[in-house]
Amino acid sequence: MKQLYPTVSILFVWSLLTLTGCTATSETSTPLTYMKPEPIVSETSATLDSATFGNGCFWCTEAVFQQLKGVDTVVSGYSGGKLKNPTYKEVCSGLSGHAEVLRIYFNPKVIDFTTLLEVFWNTHDPTTPNRQGNDVGTQYRSVVFYHNDQQRILAEAYKKQLDSSGVFKAPIVTEISPLINFYAAEDYHQNYFNENGSQPYCQIIIRPKVEKFKKSYSTLLKQP
Repeated sequence: MKQLYPTVSILFVWSLLTLTGCTATSETSTPLTYMKPEPIVSETSATLDSATFGNGCFWCTEAVFQQLKGVDTVVSGYSGGKLKNPTYKEVCSGLSGHAEVLRIYFNPKVIDFTTLLEVFWNTHDPTTPNRQGNDVGTQYRSVVFYHNDQQRILAEAYKKQLDSSGVFKAPIVTEISPLINFYAAEDYHQNYFNENGSQPYCQIIIRPKVEKFKKSYSTLLKQP
């Protein structure tokens, strides 16, 4: 049975926590697309499952999950608020109630939900309420939006085991809530690191985080 606690060192976790998240950029008028939470079918005809995580700036976390074997697609978006079809500006105001999240489509025959939880909890600080680095606000809260009871049970068990392990000095504040809505973010947020890798923010903030992640999770990465 797969262990329900992190396999990476505290030093690695701490090194990731020192990296800041995204900052607001110009708003666009690109319409948002609602992504259905049920499994889809990939080009290889493998039935995919989906997970929705909020762990800070989606520019950074998207680049991490895209590296994993078994992950087909990662969509940056917004979940957990009451406002329909929110814009990035509205989410950043903190008034919409949404969190910046990732919708991750994955092949459960290649990578399971528990492994995704491990990556999720080891690539952000789950002890800081509504904050990741210099990014402050409810939109940056740590959250697992579960799609079904099985995901809820696994997430709650992992959180409890991780809290009792003592890896983090402070209590884990990650929210575990049912998925009610998901709105894809504007086009310029999608595949951000791959599309904008030469920008200073990507070079200084995102690239070091991705490289450290790749070294610690080398056995889970896609082949070049």
